[in-house]
Amino acid sequence: MKKAIILFNLGGPDNLESVEPFLFNLFYDPAILNLPKILRYPLAKLISKKRTPIAKKIYEAIGGSSPILKLTIEQANALEKKLNDENKKNIYKCFVVMRCWNPRALQVVNQVKNYKPEEIILLPLYPQYSASTSGSSIKEWLEISRKNNLNIPLKKICCYPTQNEFIHCHVLLIKKEIEKLKEFRLIFSAHGLPEKNIKKGDPYQWQVEQSVNKIVEKLNINNLDWILSYQSRVGPLKWIKPSTDNEVIRASKENKIIVLVPVAFVSEHSETLVELDIEYKELAIKNGCKNYKRIPALGTTDEFINALSKLVIGTNMESNNKDNYFPPKNKCPNYFIKCPCSVRI
Repeated sequence: MKKAIILFNLGGPDNLESVEPFLFNLFYDPAILNLPKILRYPLAKLISKKRTPIAKKIYEAIGGSSPILKLTIEQANALEKKLNDENKKNIYKCFVVMRCWNPRALQVVNQVKNYKPEEIILLPLYPQYSASTSGSSIKEWLEISRKNNLNIPLKKICCYPTQNEFIHCHVLLIKKEIEKLKEFRLIFSAHGLPEKNIKKGDPYQWQVEQSVNKIVEKLNINNLDWILSYQSRVGPLKWIKPSTDNEVIRASKENKIIVLVPVAFVSEHSETLVELDIEYKELAIKNGCKNYKRIPALGTTDEFINALSKLVIGTNMESNNKDNYFPPKNKCPNYFIKCPCSVRI
């Protein structure tokens, strides 16, 4: 059977001129700005124009563009090879779709139509589900597929916050970094969300907590000093806490070695390469930190590609979900109504 695997990620500008249109696409997404189109369009224009100078400086610090497309294509190629090497009954081809920059869903839908698969599997590169990330990408794909008559059997991988193989990836990378350290603090950092999103039933924060709890359990270190925090806050809204910058300051003042773990990012991009590696490191040093380390994103490590492969192979069985979602073993509690897999009573 020919199968198409669609890998979703956010995307990023490929040059400084594309920073503003990239930001517009980000803020024009109704999952980000939940307003009628007539209001969302001018507001997205205003916000993207206002934030462009700041964002350009961020991308200038990493060479004038985001590396996320290149790195995601590398993940897609590695996954495709592993799937085809180890599963001779099917033929797999991986496609990359970016939500806010190229390649966009419309372009890839046409590529998939030309490939003529017998089954499509949607695989977000967001381990923890949020309506503003995985949810938005899947929704856009379904809408564009429908408009372009891509009528092929479809399966959707919701998320994998506590998948054994995913957790194992983090544990290996962390152990490698801390094996000779003493008096360190693990600061797990994930992209933040406005509190109102969580109150409306988005499971993201709960799933991130499940990921971190499982990583800490598998590290199996007595009296491990760790905390989960959230980064990348923008705008005036109240965001989920604690913030990573405040935790970096606190650990620095307590003379801790800081080991920062990006627990929700699977590839390097501006939030890791600039925010974590440059801005927070400078903040740590300014507040007395003598040793600041950052665990790399999972990237194309053998362990992470194996984790993605296991997710794809897991769709060979039938889904119990009416919308053909494949949920994690630990489903979200009922009150997370934004989760497509949560159990309803």
